Amino acid sequence: MLNLAKKLTNPSSLIKTSNNTIPTAIIYCEGQFGKIDGKTANGLVRHSQKYRILSVIDSENAGLDSGEVLGEEKNSIPIVSDIIEAMDLAAETPDYFIFGIAPSSGILSDAEKAIILDAMSLKMNIVNGLHEFLSEDPTFIEASKKNNVEILDIRKPKNKENLTTFSGKIHSVKCPRIALMGTDCAIGKRTTATILATALREKGLNVVMIATGQTGIIQGAAYCVALDAVPSQFCAGELEAVIVDAYEKEQPDIILIEGQGALSHPAFSTSSFILRGSCPSGVILQHAPKRLYRIDFPDMLMPSVASEINLIETFSDTSVVGLTLNHEGMSVDEIRSSINEYSAQLNLPVTDALSQPTEQLVEMVLSSFPYLESKMTATS
Repeated sequence: MLNLAKKLTNPSSLIKTSNNTIPTAIIYCEGQFGKIDGKTANGLVRHSQKYRILSVIDSENAGLDSGEVLGEEKNSIPIVSDIIEAMDLAAETPDYFIFGIAPSSGILSDAEKAIILDAMSLKMNIVNGLHEFLSEDPTFIEASKKNNVEILDIRKPKNKENLTTFSGKIHSVKCPRIALMGTDCAIGKRTTATILATALREKGLNVVMIATGQTGIIQGAAYCVALDAVPSQFCAGELEAVIVDAYEKEQPDIILIEGQGALSHPAFSTSSFILRGSCPSGVILQHAPKRLYRIDFPDMLMPSVASEINLIETFSDTSVVGLTLNHEGMSVDEIRSSINEYSAQLNLPVTDALSQPTEQLVEMVLSSFPYLESKMTATS
């Protein structure tokens, strides 16, 4: 595994006893940390505005530093074997127990439900990002009342009478809107978007990032909607409404929209709604060169980058402005070779957000929206 420089600011590893205003949390990710289905846990140890992560539960990696397991720098967030060890390491009872696994089924096993009930008995609030809503389960309702704890079902949608259909107001948003799309699910779109947002902010730009999945919402995105939990009739409208609200309140220089799945993937429809609802000024596409088959679909070959770009640009009135790579299974030399090859083939800027200098991501944006550079100069 590559040892990469840490690109995401993580309050979990920076804020200790000097600041107790951020709620503390432990993450459950048994057998999945550092893997595809552990993407919620992976994302939270890399970046969390909302919670100070104390530890990750995964007996397969117990005793290791979570940053190192991800191939990055140590982050002082240990991996422990079980909830008892997590409690022993905490100075006091953590505020939240976060279920950090994101299985394709979106459903909890009986064993996982028992572990969550144990956490509730220990007086921890629950953060659940799956499609199974614990706040509607009689057993969990009773446990919540008995232990005076809260259940946060992140994907639970609004009542239908409060949902919004597409209106066209997105065209009143005058700043660039860049959608981070991908050739598959669980490929790093959110991570790349977060790194890009941080890099642009460091240049003095006012950046809003729109989260569209459970991990980004748990991380603390101020503007968000869990699109895969919204009825299809309202998906484009709900995303549009969030973007317009962010634009009117924040007056940003640029808006980044987290993608979901892939437009070419028949098992997901959220990518189409993201393109419709955001009407992006440009798209950055994320691809894993070594991934041969779609995640959880071993009979489905990955699409080519060129075919995905053609599909996106045919489906939506936009252009792909750059390609970012997920370096899973790749050596340093293979990353560099792939960057050069794709850049020559596509005549587009190409980088890897985690292994390459963030300046390359910034330049990718400036190459399509050069006037933003004047805003950087004026504010930096």
